Amino acid sequence: MRRVVTPELDVYPGAFPHRPPPDLDSAGPLVEHDWQAFTAVEQMTNHWARPGWTEGYRAYYWMLTFPDAADLLSRAKVCQDELAHLGMDPVPEDGLHVTMTRIGSTTLVSNGQVRFLADLAQELPCTTFQIAAHPLAGSRGAVRFSLAPWSPLVCLHAALSEIGQRVGVPGGKPTAAFRPHLGVQYSNRERPAAPVIESVARLRGLEPVSLEISSVELVELRRTTGALPTYRWRVVRSVPLRPRSDLPTPSGQQQG
Repeated sequence: MRRVVTPELDVYPGAFPHRPPPDLDSAGPLVEHDWQAFTAVEQMTNHWARPGWTEGYRAYYWMLTFPDAADLLSRAKVCQDELAHLGMDPVPEDGLHVTMTRIGSTTLVSNGQVRFLADLAQELPCTTFQIAAHPLAGSRGAVRFSLAPWSPLVCLHAALSEIGQRVGVPGGKPTAAFRPHLGVQYSNRERPAAPVIESVARLRGLEPVSLEISSVELVELRRTTGALPTYRWRVVRSVPLRPRSDLPTPSGQQQG
């Protein structure tokens, strides 16, 4: 049995928040760290103005999805209804996800690499774990749930990144820059952040929602345009995580 220490996160200008939280496992400090970063935002950006997402662009990603998480879907809908006056683009209930890591554009990653990557992921000794989605904070381009704890998510990110390097796919940001979150609404224009922060603050008293993470999905991701832009995906392979009884998890660490 191999014990894996959670990889260290680092300051990263392209991540939000730039600085990682000092504690990756305690919900209180994690939620507060997210909130303090959000309250320091002065101007919201247009999430859909990101470079590279041209018409017809598709890319492979590792993601966590929640098609059967009724409590999460209900809580997200409550938050979206309460924030509807802001005019943001809500994430549809079948679009809620946690982005783990980018694999690469479909033009740069071959079908053989995708199969090899999925096969390697089947052999990862990462175990199932629980996280909680805490209402509510945001970033420069979105309103989102804070997640806690981070350690199992960071460990999974590192494991997926490592097999990506073995297969030779382009990959995404390093694990040191990973900031897990679960988006609820996307900002669709530049706007002052203060009214958004004020509205989100009213929802922070809602109870967190517990989520059981038992698989990770390799997906082909695209963006739709029109009246309500959103992300859509095709699941290429759903990779189950090992039951926790297979590899017991010490406090503050994940087996892998």
